[in-house]
Formats: sequence, structure tokens, C-alpha cells
Amino acid sequence: MVSTKINRRFSVAPMLDWTDRHSRYFYRLMSRHALLYSEMVTTGAILQGNRQRHLGFNPEEHPLALQLGGSDPGDLALCAKIAEDYGYDEINLNVGCPSDRVQNGRFGACLMAEPELVAECVTAMRQAASIPVTIKSRIGIDDMDSYPELTRFISVAAAGGCESFIVHARKAWLSGLSPKQNRDIPPLRYEMVFQLKQDFPRLEIIINGGINSLEASLELLDRVDGVMLGREIYHNPYLLSQVDSRLFGDDYPIKSRQEVILAMIPYIQGQLRQGVRLNCIARHLLGLFHGVDGARAWRRHISENANKNGADEGVLLRALEFTN
Repeated sequence: MVSTKINRRFSVAPMLDWTDRHSRYFYRLMSRHALLYSEMVTTGAILQGNRQRHLGFNPEEHPLALQLGGSDPGDLALCAKIAEDYGYDEINLNVGCPSDRVQNGRFGACLMAEPELVAECVTAMRQAASIPVTIKSRIGIDDMDSYPELTRFISVAAAGGCESFIVHARKAWLSGLSPKQNRDIPPLRYEMVFQLKQDFPRLEIIINGGINSLEASLELLDRVDGVMLGREIYHNPYLLSQVDSRLFGDDYPIKSRQEVILAMIPYIQGQLRQGVRLNCIARHLLGLFHGVDGARAWRRHISENANKNGADEGVLLRALEFTN
């Protein structure tokens, strides 16, 4: 069984509609040590919705963090306890998402303007559950983007009991830019995150935003405690196969891309028996052969066939033939 000990040296970002349980199972086949995050789940979804659908996961996914969206300390505390009972290894509070829907719910990046409330939320969650509570934020929002404003947010949230901060090194514009634009248009300011680590040496500071290689990750790890990659992993997931050896010093045998797919087959068969459609899983596998011969044919065959009625693992086995 994979160790549940948390090491935030390398993690895969929570990404809505992307980091579901199927993609996380897939990622775990390539890295034993990377910390994986769920999609953001709101407190309302957990307390009022289908709890198993929102929180269920496979034991193989450990170490695994649940990202929560919410701003009511009582609700967050209840959800933290529920998440601990489900077996999650960490609770992460979303203080970085800039979407209108999230703002209307008074959570996400807009909470950077309310550090005292964030601290109250962290305290409530820490009192309710024994697993770590972390925060994922931006470096600022709108015109609140100065370093002193960022340090005030970190100071107040840390006083509430948060010891680990994942900082997306872009500020967020809460009006005028879409969530997609907020991932690219505001400039990256890594130097602000580096300065945080210098000014708060006892806190764990993880950097996120624009990191697209393990070489860049290793350079950043000279300045901060951890790196978090998102879109690069989704579009080029086989990058994970080098993470354990290069960032964790674990030289266990690395699966080839073909071996990764063959290892996925029993999982896929089990999910199909439960009524899951192949496309729900296969869409996460499209980037596996990124940059190598046969990648286009691999993607095309899956895209054209995985959504058909009755599609099964044979679609992937046939697609593998184009990669040899």
C-alpha cells in the first residue's frame, strides 16, 4: 500500500473537471510520492449532496488531499471531520479560484480580502479534524496586490493555525477576466513567493503557476519548500514518471507508457462493470504519449471511439497499436 505520509515537495494541482478519481488513479501509476489533490468540492455539495459521489476515492490514490470551497467556519469544520473520516490525508481551503460562481458563494480568491475570516475557518477545521489544514491562494486580488498586503494575509491565516501555504504566483482579477484568462494574463511574480519563504521561514511555502518541467521545478526548490504543477501534468502526464527519482530519490522501476495503460485495464474493467462510461476515464489518458511517435493516432483513436455505446478497454488496447 502507498504510504500516506505527506511530502509536499511535489504535488498535482486541484483542477475542476480534471483531477477526478479516475485521473488520480492514473497519475498514481506513475508516481508513488506526488501529493494528489481532488477537484474543489464545496461545503454545500458535501453537506447536502451525494457525499459518496463527491468524496469517494480509491485507496491507491494516497497520499490525497481534499480541496474545500466554503467560507462558513461551522460548515467547513463539519466537512473537515467528514473528510478525515473518509480517509483523506489533508484538507486544503480554496482561497484562489476567481470564478464568478465561486465569488457569489463567498469563497475562493475573494477570501484574500478577509484574512480574519480565513483564520477563523482554519481554526475551526483544525479543531474538528486532526489531519493537516492548508491554504491555496493567489499573491493578491484586484488592486490588493502589494507585498505588505500578501504578508498580512499570510500572517493572519498562520495565526489561525495554517502552517502550509500553496501560493499561485499570479494575482487574480475578480472582474473583467475569466478564470481561464486569470491563469495566463496577470504576470507571474515568483519573487513575491520567494520573499515569503525568507520572511516566514517556519511556514511551508509551495509555489504554483507556470511551472512546465522538472528542471524548472528543481530550480524553484532551491527557493521554496515545494512545487505544484497543474495543466502541464494534465497535458503531459508521463512527466510524473520521473518525479519520484528526480525529486524524491526513489529509484524503483519506472513503467513504460504502454505498461501504464496495461496497468489501467483492470481498473477500467471494474469501473465499466459499475456503469462508468469509458470516455469518463479515457479522456484523462489522451496526453500520455505527448511528444512521442504515435501520439496523434493515439489521441484520435480514443477521441473517435471511447464515447461510443458499449466502448470498453479494447479501444485503448487498439490505440496502443499505433504507438509501437
